[in-house]
Amino acid sequence: MIDIKLPFWLSADEFQKLITASKAWWNRAEGWMRWPLGQLDPLTCTKGILDLLAWQRDIERFPGEPMDLYRKRVKFALINAQDAGSKAGFIRIFERLGIGYLEIEERVDPVEWDVVLLNLSDSQLAENTDLLLYIVEKYGRTCRRYQLTVITPIISTISCRATGHTWWFDTAIQSDAPWWAESTIDNRTAGHSWNLDIAKL
Repeated sequence: MIDIKLPFWLSADEFQKLITASKAWWNRAEGWMRWPLGQLDPLTCTKGILDLLAWQRDIERFPGEPMDLYRKRVKFALINAQDAGSKAGFIRIFERLGIGYLEIEERVDPVEWDVVLLNLSDSQLAENTDLLLYIVEKYGRTCRRYQLTVITPIISTISCRATGHTWWFDTAIQSDAPWWAESTIDNRTAGHSWNLDIAKL
């Protein structure tokens, strides 16, 4: 806000009234000046200006699309178009539009090599069905068939424990009549101790 200074010869009451009126008018004039600048941002502009920006950036609002998502698509239209066609760029498009984590698998089938798998969670697929179809149609590669597959993370707990084995092999041989002892022990489950005592006469 600008600082307004008036001539000193005015009385105190008239002086304050004139300052208040002048500040109010110039604040309104400043708002008029700033309004066109605010209309350049798709996230804050009016709906009419937003539709013009969307037409300029080749974006169409699909039926039932929320306004905040529509504004995001208009805002990121240029950078999304630049990222289209690459695997890393496709993942960035999904992140910008708020869909979340995505896995892409290419050339999974050696015969139908043009199939591209998009792995998503079931909640992502259920909440963004129309948006996913639009993204694939708008930013997908030419001559590629995209398939949406569901990945569901499963939490499993594995307990790790230390196991040990102890082996004894004892042989007793009489010196005047030597005997030879041989033993083989097969692999067994962990956590057992084996004792093998052999005595020969």
